Amino acid sequence: MSTDITRRLDAARTAAAEAGVDALLVTPGADLRYLTGFAAMPLERLTCLVLPVEGDPVLVLPRLELAMALEAGVDSHDIVLHGWGETEDPFAAAAAPLEGARRVAVDDHMWAERVFAFRSALPGAEQVLASPVLRGLRLRKTATEVDALREAGAAIDRVHSRVGEWLRPGRTEREVGRDLAEAILAEGHESVDFVIVGSGPNGASPHAEVSDRVIEAGAPVVIDIGGTMPSGYCSDSTRTYVAGGTAPAELVAFYEVLQRAQEAQCAHARPGVTAGSVDTVGRDLIDAAGFGKAFLHRTGHGIGLETHEEPYIVTGNDLVLEPGMAFSIEPGIYLEGKYGARIEDIVVTTDDGLERLNLTSRDLVVID
Repeated sequence: MSTDITRRLDAARTAAAEAGVDALLVTPGADLRYLTGFAAMPLERLTCLVLPVEGDPVLVLPRLELAMALEAGVDSHDIVLHGWGETEDPFAAAAAPLEGARRVAVDDHMWAERVFAFRSALPGAEQVLASPVLRGLRLRKTATEVDALREAGAAIDRVHSRVGEWLRPGRTEREVGRDLAEAILAEGHESVDFVIVGSGPNGASPHAEVSDRVIEAGAPVVIDIGGTMPSGYCSDSTRTYVAGGTAPAELVAFYEVLQRAQEAQCAHARPGVTAGSVDTVGRDLIDAAGFGKAFLHRTGHGIGLETHEEPYIVTGNDLVLEPGMAFSIEPGIYLEGKYGARIEDIVVTTDDGLERLNLTSRDLVVID
């Protein structure tokens, strides 16, 4: 990882220089972990990577967090650690290496109070967003990152393969969700990011929260689960189940449409096509079958150190896919007040096609 971090810092400097930016200011979040390997806590005390185009990178952080940064190996990447004390002005410390800077890029998720504090600490510097600088770096995953996503995909697949242990009529969504969360951790994740167990009409809401609704025999159940691995990379996969009984005939019919749409999207997605065209391919098939209005959301989102990041797979996005881009393909059909279904795989574009990172069955799974 040390070599990867050094490469990322060098690439970020080059991208900043090409964008006419003198330095990057990056606070806790995915960008900071990407550039340093340190998953810093977002505290009220300032932690900020100062990455000038020329000069050493400096991580300004509370002195009480210094041991954790050392444990994460931040100092092994030629990053200077500045542990500030309780009476020190951390914004002045972060600004000190940037004397004369005319343009600084702040990470997109920096808290507003910190943006204003840096404005005061660097009165002569224009502030711009860091995403135009870092976007291209994080969009294209390296082989190491793809391996991490592949490991995450395998871990969440193991959880889906065990759903039959917990999903049965008479149990509540909340009870099943609790079991799924425990399994996500047991199968290798460091944290549980979300658990959706949408049974019956709750499955018609793509982001349904688990509830005390009792799962009925023959009721379709949408299960969307994901977490973060020790590597920092995320998993996310959705399958649709029937908890005993007989699946509704209408569901069986439109599930076939959904499955064809997802297959067509996976066959279409490759380097050289646009992100928007992947959405359109599936949406056209679903619309032609009469369910267009029931496909409520975009086809997918990028994934990496965040569950949702670029590229976004939505009609109108003219971004051309390139090798190493990782994203979900997850069309869904939702009939309000009745039930819904979704099929979601994480995929990564290869040199000439696409690799699926989720390998469990995409059929409608009926659990006896």
